[in-house]
Amino acid sequence: MKVFSGFDSILEIKNPVLTIGTFDGVHIGHQKIIERLNEEAAKIDGESVLFTFYPHPRMVLFPDSHGLKLIQTQAEKIDKLRKCGLQNVIVFPFTKEFSRLTAIEFVRDYLVNRLNVKKLVIGYDHQFGKNREGSLEFLKEIADTYEYEVIEIPAQDIDEVNVSSTKIRNALLAGDIETANNFLGEHFELSGTVVKGNQIGSQMGFPTANIQIDSELKLIPGNGVYAVYVRLEDGSLVNGMLNIGIRPTVSTSDELRIEVHLLDTTMNLYDQKLTVRFLKRVRDEKRFEDKESLINQLKNDEITVRNIFLAVNND
Repeated sequence: MKVFSGFDSILEIKNPVLTIGTFDGVHIGHQKIIERLNEEAAKIDGESVLFTFYPHPRMVLFPDSHGLKLIQTQAEKIDKLRKCGLQNVIVFPFTKEFSRLTAIEFVRDYLVNRLNVKKLVIGYDHQFGKNREGSLEFLKEIADTYEYEVIEIPAQDIDEVNVSSTKIRNALLAGDIETANNFLGEHFELSGTVVKGNQIGSQMGFPTANIQIDSELKLIPGNGVYAVYVRLEDGSLVNGMLNIGIRPTVSTSDELRIEVHLLDTTMNLYDQKLTVRFLKRVRDEKRFEDKESLINQLKNDEITVRNIFLAVNND
């Protein structure tokens, strides 16, 4: 897969078959569009292209109030698009000036004159351009003038999977990992570096790796205890029990911590880069009367987590 930053770096793309969108999460709805892109490109000996944006448009248009957290970092998104078999990604730097382009200017100046697009694959509800004036009907109206074909992703195909990036964000924030994973078509992931913590977990018999997330824009699931897979720097995958929260029993700070306890594995993880894959939420975070009560709960949590992995392995 070729990745272009803006238009100045673009090499020739043969008979481009293109779609447009932010594609945050690259969920199963997005994957369906990419599959159709590749099918249509193959028909004309062409190449599939995603025209996407960075930063996310909401972050540029509403810098002080967007409140947006991303399902994927830019690197995660590019990696997922590559796995989906997409051939080209144009990452366009979204600016307020660009947002003022009319739909006709965008199609004419970028898609036609600069890319020579042959086909546009668009969902029935897609809108773009200044005041969101660009639509499926608009693209169809000017298709003959600019000599491209419009391929519509039917409403039933998109509604059938009933998925959106917003629904995935809401599910993650609610701790509903299974719904988010189903929509994503894979496990939701967090990546970060292990930094030194307070050693409180070790004192209680549950040593944890304190993970500092790579990007402040990355969405973090709702507070609680989770069953997770942990990929270490050497590529090995181990089972873990992860807590997201402020640790109200042992700390008076409101600082959010992400801490993972590896099952059946003891090693020094400081400064290692870990990737955590979320499997299932076990419970909410809560305050306990004392450390002893917390330790007892952690022992019960571990039993629950181990049973989750047993159930997965037996499927």
